[in-house]
Amino acid sequence: MTEAPTHLLERVLQQRVTLLLKDSRQMTGKLLGLDEHMNLVLDDAEETTPEVTRHLGRVVLRGSNVVTLHAPQGGSTKPS
Repeated sequence: MTEAPTHLLERVLQQRVTLLLKDSRQMTGKLLGLDEHMNLVLDDAEETTPEVTRHLGRVVLRGSNVVTLHAPQGGSTKPS
């Protein structure tokens, strides 16, 4: 039996993660929390585009916008 995506993400809480979003932006930050809809809270977040990198601080990301999540300590997963 496979683990639910939320259980996989709970293993990387409080770790620095990198997200690829549907619009090709990349977000990096410390994963503070998530909910049943896979909405994510990142702290000390940075947004990277081909043109610029900006510091955003704490952000809430809608789960449906996340394509992939990479956690160096915990591996990669594709939220569904």
